[in-house]
Amino acid sequence: MSADNLLEMVLTVPLSKITQDYPFCKDFFLNLRILDVDWELPLEQALGKTNEEAITDFGLDKGMILRDFCQFLETFGNNSGKNVDIKSLTITGGHDKSGSGEIAQWTASVGEIISIVGPTGSGKSRLLADIECLADGDTPTGRKILVDGRRLTDNERFEMDGRLVAQLSQNMNFVMDLTVKDFLEMHAGSRFSKDVSGTIDRCFDCANELAGERFSRDTKLTQLSGGQSRALMIADTAYMSSSPIVLIDEIENAGIDRRRAISILARKEKIVFISTHDPLLALSADKRIVIKNGGVSKIIETSTEEKGCLDSIEKLDATLFRLRNSLRQGQEIKMETVKDQEN
Repeated sequence: MSADNLLEMVLTVPLSKITQDYPFCKDFFLNLRILDVDWELPLEQALGKTNEEAITDFGLDKGMILRDFCQFLETFGNNSGKNVDIKSLTITGGHDKSGSGEIAQWTASVGEIISIVGPTGSGKSRLLADIECLADGDTPTGRKILVDGRRLTDNERFEMDGRLVAQLSQNMNFVMDLTVKDFLEMHAGSRFSKDVSGTIDRCFDCANELAGERFSRDTKLTQLSGGQSRALMIADTAYMSSSPIVLIDEIENAGIDRRRAISILARKEKIVFISTHDPLLALSADKRIVIKNGGVSKIIETSTEEKGCLDSIEKLDATLFRLRNSLRQGQEIKMETVKDQEN
């Protein structure tokens, strides 16, 4: 929206309508501690009925607030809900830890799940970091990331910061003393969600489906277990984040339904990269990147035979899951228990 159109809107449209279309606008007034504004009036008229002292406390006058509000809308309104639409991500190879070249170039497309496998310390997290920062030959590996087949300018790289990539790290430790409901409301607002209530419901339900143990909306973030925290952030990424690329670093130890989590993310038209040691996740992916000594040494398309192995792997995984639950409930594990689980 142009500056002239913004000014016309601010002068003629009731604040209630503006804040409905741009929920983040309420933060502008909260920051100025202007809480008694008449939301049914356009801003200029509403300021005419506002306590003058509340405005002058900040060294402002009504004209300055009108101007600053227009600038606020221009800055944040133009970015609200803006998605980055891409079709593919291409990684141009750099070198491994010894300086030898890695695979020259490979591409991931929207809707694909890419697993990254290799020994601990081999460089899986480094590959995720290169994708996250849209490397342009300026990281230790010398890799370059192309978006839809082209190299980005420095301005484009910085403009896309925070919008192209969503990352879920191994450690999900909350420090905010908020309830799950408060957190989701805050996030939905910051993401410019048009249906805050519906988005919160979907995120909450999804998180509880993924988590090993259910939690309530009134649960404090600091009270969530590692698995519950990861489940909440996966749901948040799936239903609130518009980022088309999702990076996940080792989800297998999170205590959640990991295959379902990856499936949910993939259905949201994203490219999902997951660093993993878990054969269930590795073989569920469309292809896997093998990392050795810091470089990409091999790319394997998941074969039909490998997909066919998933049934057997899932049975083994289900057995281990039931045994873990038995331990958590204080039960003793005996040989007959293991045999029963196998059957």
